[in-house]
Parts: sequence; structure tokens; C-alpha cells
Amino acid sequence: MDLYGMFVLMATATVLSPGPGVLMTLTNALHLRRRDTFGGVLGIAVGAAVVAALSATSLGIVLAASPAAYTVLKWMGAAYLIYLGLRLWRAQGIAVAEGGMKPGTAVHRFAEGVTLQLTNPKAIFFFLSVFPQFIRPDAHFARQFAVLVVTYGTIVVLVHCLYAACAQYAKRWLASRTGGTLLQRVAGTVFIAFAALLAFH
Repeated sequence: MDLYGMFVLMATATVLSPGPGVLMTLTNALHLRRRDTFGGVLGIAVGAAVVAALSATSLGIVLAASPAAYTVLKWMGAAYLIYLGLRLWRAQGIAVAEGGMKPGTAVHRFAEGVTLQLTNPKAIFFFLSVFPQFIRPDAHFARQFAVLVVTYGTIVVLVHCLYAACAQYAKRWLASRTGGTLLQRVAGTVFIAFAALLAFH
């Protein structure tokens, strides 16, 4: 599979970047028990797999039938990464919820995580415009798809568990203007650099 290492780096940068999933994990970790936090993390990972599966319904057909469509998707992916990078650069940091939360259950948090991903623009656009560029049209689609989706889901679990474990320390830094803005701008720069690599590889 071509550019697998690049996919891992890009997926990691995407998952690490502040967004609805990160905020949910940090908030749950600060207010709930560990098992409830993990339920949310697992839900986010499974939700990403569902989004990927839905995008693949017509993705394989398009890639196999039209090289031109592949080129269009490539440029769409690069444009989306540039847009995301610029938006992160303009952001002023993120805010973690301070109020109390109902304990709930791991199953409840899992459902919340799945629902969050199904409506998360970052996940949807990643799998529709960026993800296809790492699948070779002339190779076995299902095998490539499975490897990449499992890789992405594993990265989601590892990164969000790391966020949850460091929540007490990360909260103050991420919620501060300096820390939050710095993280946003580093992530933004990474996305713009990846956009250039994708557009011209």
C-alpha cells in the first residue's frame, strides 16, 4: 500500500487536532469515571468506522471507473486540508466544559461518541476527500479499506486515551489562550503541509 506511513501521520494529526471528539473526551475524563470515558472513546472510534463505511459505499465504484474522479478527489482533499489548516490558525484556542455532568453509563457514552462522529464535519470530510487518496484503484479495494480504517480507529483509541489520561494537566494548558492557540496553529501548519504533499505526489 502506497504512502501508508504518510496516512498514519495524517490520521494522527487529524485525530490530535482540537475538535468535537477531543472536547468530548477531555470533558468526560474530567467529570466521569474511567470506564465511562473509555465508552465515549470507543464510540468515537466506531463512529469513524461507520462514516468510513458509508463513504465507501460508492467510493470503490468511483475510483475504479474514473481516473478523473480520483484526481478531483485528490484536489478536493488538498483544498479541505488547507481550509482546515487556515481555520485552525485563526482559532483562539479551545474551551473545556467546566460544569458538572450526569454519571451515565459506558453504553450511554458509547452512543454519544458514535452520534458525535456521524455529525462531525472533520471525520466526514476526511473520509470523503482525504482518505480515498491512499487507496490504489488498481489494487484490492476491500483489503486496503479494512487496513486503513482499522489503523484510523486504533489511532483514535490511542490518542483519545492519552488525552483522557492527561486531562487534569492538559485542561489548564489547552483552555489557556497561549496553549490552546499554539496547539491550533501547530495543527494548522501540519494540515497545510500535508495538503501540499497530497496535491503533488
